[in-house]
Amino acid sequence: MKSEKGKIMLVEDSQNLRYVLKDYLEMLGYDVMDFSDGTSALRAFNKGNFDICIFDVMMPDKDGFTLIQEVRKIDKEIPVVFLTAKASKEDKVKGFKLGCDDYIAKPFSTEELALRIEAILRRTKHSGYKISDLYQEMVYKFGDFVFNYSALQLDHPTVSRSLTRKEAELLKLLCEHQNKLLPREIILKEIWGDEDYSVGRSMDVFLTKLRSYINIEKVPEENLNPNGGRRNKYKPGFEPKVEICNVHGTGFILKVKK
Repeated sequence: MKSEKGKIMLVEDSQNLRYVLKDYLEMLGYDVMDFSDGTSALRAFNKGNFDICIFDVMMPDKDGFTLIQEVRKIDKEIPVVFLTAKASKEDKVKGFKLGCDDYIAKPFSTEELALRIEAILRRTKHSGYKISDLYQEMVYKFGDFVFNYSALQLDHPTVSRSLTRKEAELLKLLCEHQNKLLPREIILKEIWGDEDYSVGRSMDVFLTKLRSYINIEKVPEENLNPNGGRRNKYKPGFEPKVEICNVHGTGFILKVKK
């Protein structure tokens, strides 16, 4: 069934970024079809109906600049947004001359991308999505916790805590992708806009704080696995309801027991 907010073609060769964007846009109510390369995307475009396209510029085989030219032969009106690390004036001019509707330099925030998509679809009369939707009260429930992002408040039946803006942004990102691996570089770019080593150390401090906030449930010692190490710390069936797990050297998972 077609989404009222629009159907998006997302073409991005970075798997991690593509998954994060797809999950976020689907959470907002869009129907998203994602592709890792321009060739497969073009085949799908010939068969499907889309309201807007989001193309990475730097892709192997068929880059975004080539892809938009071929898409324009099929549909001259469909909006196209470029995502790229190539932020020079010359590349931007080239992108707009080829007919893109917007050009977003990496790194960027998912909220910024959503706003730009909404603005373009509003102009082209494809979207029922309103800008106010982004700023309505955002509440996430996981385990016994209720997290009100808008109010910077984390509540549990036994305790309530006010969060800093950065803590709330980090927890929101984890909640939006619970039980999925969030790579370190995605978190750093999304929340801090930088992958520098010192920024990474700051992220680790904030994650340690969040862990301390949600590690309320005490697991009896007899339910711990003495030989399990970090990965299998608990005996099967006795895992806590909520846990932030560190996948060494890769990223983090907000594990929520179903």
